[in-house]
Amino acid sequence: METLPFLPLCGPAHVTRPAEVLVPNNSMVLTFLVGSRERTHTASRPRGAMSLLGRRRVSPPTHCRWAGLLTEAGEAGLSARARRLRQGACARARRFPRPAVMAAEQEALKGGGGGASNNSGGGGSSCGRNRGGVQRVEGKLRASVEKGDYYEAHQMYRTLFFRYMSQGKHAEARELMYSGALLFFSHNQQNSAADLSMLVLESLEKSDAKVTDELLENLAKVFSLMDQNSPERVAFVSRALKWSSGGSGKLGHPKLHQLLAITLWKEQNYCESRYHFLHSTDGEGCANMLVEYSSSRGYRSEVDMFVAQAVLQFLCLKNKTSALVVFTTYTQKHPSIERGPPFVQPLLNFIWFLLLAVDGGKLTVFTVLCEQYQPSLKRDPMYNEYLDRIGQLFFGVPPKQTSSYGGLLGNLLNSLMVAGEEDEAEDGQEDSSPIELD
Repeated sequence: METLPFLPLCGPAHVTRPAEVLVPNNSMVLTFLVGSRERTHTASRPRGAMSLLGRRRVSPPTHCRWAGLLTEAGEAGLSARARRLRQGACARARRFPRPAVMAAEQEALKGGGGGASNNSGGGGSSCGRNRGGVQRVEGKLRASVEKGDYYEAHQMYRTLFFRYMSQGKHAEARELMYSGALLFFSHNQQNSAADLSMLVLESLEKSDAKVTDELLENLAKVFSLMDQNSPERVAFVSRALKWSSGGSGKLGHPKLHQLLAITLWKEQNYCESRYHFLHSTDGEGCANMLVEYSSSRGYRSEVDMFVAQAVLQFLCLKNKTSALVVFTTYTQKHPSIERGPPFVQPLLNFIWFLLLAVDGGKLTVFTVLCEQYQPSLKRDPMYNEYLDRIGQLFFGVPPKQTSSYGGLLGNLLNSLMVAGEEDEAEDGQEDSSPIELD
């Protein structure tokens, strides 16, 4: 088969099967495939090139560009004007080279060919070859990013992602997107990094990957590198929690909640950090965060209210262990609280007695506690709402028919009220979050 080389001028494409170049009168026509689409391009023929071109075939993977297709054969036969055109085209091609990106795509094509047959026999060696191929592609794309070709590298990452996904190579796609996201984050390319981070989630959602600590840590690391004010971060955490809830929890995996809470704590976003700690099992970490929160942002007269709210909310989530741990750790480590029990603050004494009553399960003790400590409980109107739910969960108190709270406050309360019910509707989970995740 005779090969007809072409000059690269703009926008790379691959001739994926033999195509024909027809040269009628004063034009040149190239018919070729770009991906799965057939494209035809007609270009004006330079004077003097007619005798050099004929009906020839193009062998893959010839790199073509969209316009000004000239043959390199027989330059001496071209007119002076044609030679000037060719020299200008060469200059433009040298001005916009993308060798690393093109080499990465060729590497992926080599690794992708025969993927189905490689998976049938020798699974270990096939997996090793695939991993090695991903590492080679990653190295070439890294070189492209290091040169500052951010846009081209980003588009090539996306191209390789969809190619791997179409071949069922979800793990390779995920690894490549994760490393690419970290690479773009290191070069402060937030938009490209966030886009690849969302592709990491897409690969998880479309595969049968099990929830593991390594995957959760990778998601948390990507989350920590995102711009705190970017809308992509909100969408990312929402989808990540939804994916992680596959087999371990309706509001997201506790481990992922813990990792997100620690990240938000480091950013001094205490409000959202407290929410994620509530849906984890890290009572000690929650207590330490609350000590810092109270010391840096709260009033001295409200040191007891910080831990009281957390304990009541943990109990509404039927997490007695974390409720006890957060209360014990907080009261021991807070510099403004004297060692107890008993405590100087009446509200802390109420929480202490409440934790004991929950273990005993006696309704009369619970009722007397709530009556005796009403002056302290009136400091926050939400306390009685929390106690109503605690009475239903641990003391058999019948539920109220309606709630007097609506809006954001009501959503927070509903989140805590319904989380402990096993028959909770799946479609109500997103609305139950006290922070806006969607």
